[in-house]
Amino acid sequence: MTVLASTRPVTLIGGAPFPRTDLEAALALAPGVVAADGGADQALALGVMPQAVIGDFDSLSDEARAAIPADRLHHVTEQLGTDFEKCLSRIDAPLVLAVGFSGARQDHFLAALNALARRVGPRCILIAGDDVITLAPETLALDLAPGTRVSLVPMGDASGRSTGLKWPIDGIAFAPDGRVGTSNQATGRVELRDMSGPMLLILPRAQLTLLAAAL
Repeated sequence: MTVLASTRPVTLIGGAPFPRTDLEAALALAPGVVAADGGADQALALGVMPQAVIGDFDSLSDEARAAIPADRLHHVTEQLGTDFEKCLSRIDAPLVLAVGFSGARQDHFLAALNALARRVGPRCILIAGDDVITLAPETLALDLAPGTRVSLVPMGDASGRSTGLKWPIDGIAFAPDGRVGTSNQATGRVELRDMSGPMLLILPRAQLTLLAAAL
């Protein structure tokens, strides 16, 4: 069931700590706002009224519940997925920028990475500390400055081809318990092609706008 439909990217706010600058960067690209459960408290504290709050409401404060119009509160009782998944599966948008899903409980962060790997909902970029993280699409082109860090982390058996990487990935069989592609570097424009299997692409936080535009 779709809770929020938008032709523009959407910002999704979680309950883990994050700096105001992360939210500002997300909102500049994705003005629509959804909060995942207790993420609504974070949104309100930063002066943002979410268009929708989705979750099982186990961490939503009474104060936030009272401050947000009732028709924006979407209580989901099923416990088969995290609040991050519940939100992604109910957003219809070209892209989601997610803040507040790393930096606190690592089990929640790993679950968010798992949701990306399983392609839950729209394409999504996690803003996580010094990094931005997304599931690599089948093809992607990025005009990166030489020396830019490009990490490829498999969440299952994965492979692909590349140009513009210091260490090309052609012919490599990646796996979580085998070969990974941490801390590769761009030599200039990077192109990923024929990407197969769940592979996370991790770039420096400064590449958010470029990555969002490419996706």
